Amino acid sequence: MYHKTMSYRIFSIFNNVFLTIISLLCLLPLYHLLMVSLSASAPANAGLVTLWPIGFTLEAYAKTFVNANFLSSLWVSVERTVLGTGLALIVNTIAAYALSKETRVFRARNIYLWYFVITMLFSGGLIPGYILILKLGLMNSLLALILPGLVAVFNIILLLNFFRTVPKDLEEAAFIDGAGHLQTFIKIYLPVSVPVIATVSLFMMVGHWNAYFDGIIYIRDAEKLPLATFMQTIIVQADMSRVDPEIVANLSQRTIRASQIFISALPILLVYPFLQRFFVTGIVVGAVKE
Repeated sequence: MYHKTMSYRIFSIFNNVFLTIISLLCLLPLYHLLMVSLSASAPANAGLVTLWPIGFTLEAYAKTFVNANFLSSLWVSVERTVLGTGLALIVNTIAAYALSKETRVFRARNIYLWYFVITMLFSGGLIPGYILILKLGLMNSLLALILPGLVAVFNIILLLNFFRTVPKDLEEAAFIDGAGHLQTFIKIYLPVSVPVIATVSLFMMVGHWNAYFDGIIYIRDAEKLPLATFMQTIIVQADMSRVDPEIVANLSQRTIRASQIFISALPILLVYPFLQRFFVTGIVVGAVKE
């Protein structure tokens, strides 16, 4: 009966209208980039393009997809995102499974948990991190972009809190049937934890795809730069020493810059709708305990 009251209906209407307006405002800059990328160079460089393309053309995308540096950076980002997310999921879910156990099962649980939590409050800093990567011989390699952020304590906390909501009866039944911890983890915990796994996967994918600073520090060759670092280098810094000067000259055209920025944002936009239905559930359930 509450949902049928006039005040609730009025609130729902205003709430939906407000959220729709906010959503459109968030999408407007990306839409404007798309219109600029589909316009001719002259009106785009003159700032005449607003909500519709002027002199519709796909020339910017044609130039983008024959740019060897852009394509190599795009592939590096794909590799980094897929490999980094996969490895991080394996490490973080296993750690969360162990830390989700009670102290009578895992006596050192609290010690290890605080060991992880302290890293959220204190870090070694930029210079020690750089020296560590240098001494390990990981400079200018893909692993330098993946290993430093492999363990994400925030994601581990979300996962372990979700694992603690799994009914103990399922685990006990698996143990009675002769399953070990590894089998229980794979066959019981992972299948019922899809919402929180999808949530942390989205966090990891967005983090890897948008990360640019570590590429500036650890990567020296232009063909090994991740896409975010490549875009930051040629658009913000215009660093001629790391990228072909001809590419920088071509990128002075606003249409090509817009096309590359739009392409770099597109993969996450395509992935998010498939994970969005799990997102709220994973955040809410994984954040109510511990």
